[in-house]
Amino acid sequence: MALTAQLARSFARTAQDNVTREYPGKPDHVLGSDDDARPPREWHPAFYGSFDWHSCVHMHWTLARVRRLQPSLPERVAIDDVFDAHFTVRNVEAECDYLARPESAAFERTYGWAWLLELARELRADDDPDAVRWSNALAPLAQAFALRFRAWLPRADYPVRYGMHANGAFALAFAIDYARATGDVALERACMSRSLAWFGEDRDAPAAWEPSGTDFLSPSLVEADLMRRVLPHDRFGDWLDAFLPALTRGEPASLFTPARVSDRADPHIVHLDGLNLSRAWSMTGIANALPPGDPRVVTLEAAAKRHVDAGLAGLESGDYMGAHWLASFALLALSEQ
Repeated sequence: MALTAQLARSFARTAQDNVTREYPGKPDHVLGSDDDARPPREWHPAFYGSFDWHSCVHMHWTLARVRRLQPSLPERVAIDDVFDAHFTVRNVEAECDYLARPESAAFERTYGWAWLLELARELRADDDPDAVRWSNALAPLAQAFALRFRAWLPRADYPVRYGMHANGAFALAFAIDYARATGDVALERACMSRSLAWFGEDRDAPAAWEPSGTDFLSPSLVEADLMRRVLPHDRFGDWLDAFLPALTRGEPASLFTPARVSDRADPHIVHLDGLNLSRAWSMTGIANALPPGDPRVVTLEAAAKRHVDAGLAGLESGDYMGAHWLASFALLALSEQ
């Protein structure tokens, strides 16, 4: 399925509603004193909505991407109004000041870091004057997170492999994309080095153990999606063969079968809707990195379609536990295709 105008409008309306909705909220906030007990809008004037900071960032990314991919979108004026209000020099300075607090040393590491860089990359990809203005306003915060990545990666001896926010492969994939888009050679080198150290020698992924009950990323597929960015194409195919040796046969079956979501009002079980969508974008990225005629491509493309269909069905519930973030994952799955 492709990104249609109808879906783009739906994603835009959902994201607009979320990025300006302050409550309910789940801040990632360490208190240093009584004075630090403040509402989200005071600490995060740019990213105060969407239940939590990282979801607010990637819902802004949703607005930026549909705005770029669908220039005639009727919601474009409303999107521009939101960005004009949120992406100001003053608001971004406040976000940078929050990041500089001693208590914020591990704030949103690494999921929020990665999504902020992806938002910055998306704004840079749009060359209209408004997008350039917003991109320039956001740049100091993106640079702060890039520096944070560079300071942290040499100390991170072991990867985080589970399928939730701190997954190391997911963070490195988005950070590499940002580094290449901006020409940040130091960040790219740090990410490439750590990717190879963490994952370069991996073999026989325990993919039959997937999914876990709260996954919204596939540990094995997101790792493979990272490594197609890191290894030359002629080497990536061999690495993938050793990592997922039964991929051509669509095995293990649990990896290629969409996850069942039993309760979309449960904030953790609904992660599995996101898993179906993130599996789709990872499978598509992996397939695109393989040579034409590789038998693994057919398997991956067929499984990606099944997962997109299942994930989009999950969007129809409208429950806020999924509605505050799933549109971003759906858009990634569709625009990756």
